[in-house]
Amino acid sequence: MPDATGGPFEAIDDPDQPGWMVWRGGDPSTYNASFGALWVRVEAATARVRMRPAPGHGNFHGALHGGAALGFIDIALFAGAYALGAAGAASGVTVNLATQFISAGRLDRMLEARVELLRETGRLLFLRGLLVQEDEPVIASFTGTLRKVAA
Repeated sequence: MPDATGGPFEAIDDPDQPGWMVWRGGDPSTYNASFGALWVRVEAATARVRMRPAPGHGNFHGALHGGAALGFIDIALFAGAYALGAAGAASGVTVNLATQFISAGRLDRMLEARVELLRETGRLLFLRGLLVQEDEPVIASFTGTLRKVAA
């Protein structure tokens, strides 16, 4: 499915993870591509966005690097808002992103952002969420504001 800017994104059912859509696409030389495929699922008012951390997402301590966590959260805000049906969410810019790190993330487990759309206006999307991994403690909480870019 093309995004609002005509980008070559596709979301298809993942046969290995029933109920999840795998999202791929875009220019492979971009920063976003460094996160690999994303998996997205909507449950009630929450979009669950997942990625599989790679060794390059780690820090000197062998844990998830904070910068990689922030980058994923930023991408998950857009993917989550889009999955929740926010108009213009596929194309926009981040106005702000506030993150509170609570515990370390692991590289050997799927990383998941649980995103809620709090409000949508003509130009802005207000979101919040949690960054989690399976049965581990919450890694981070976050809030963000996205600005839609006119086509």
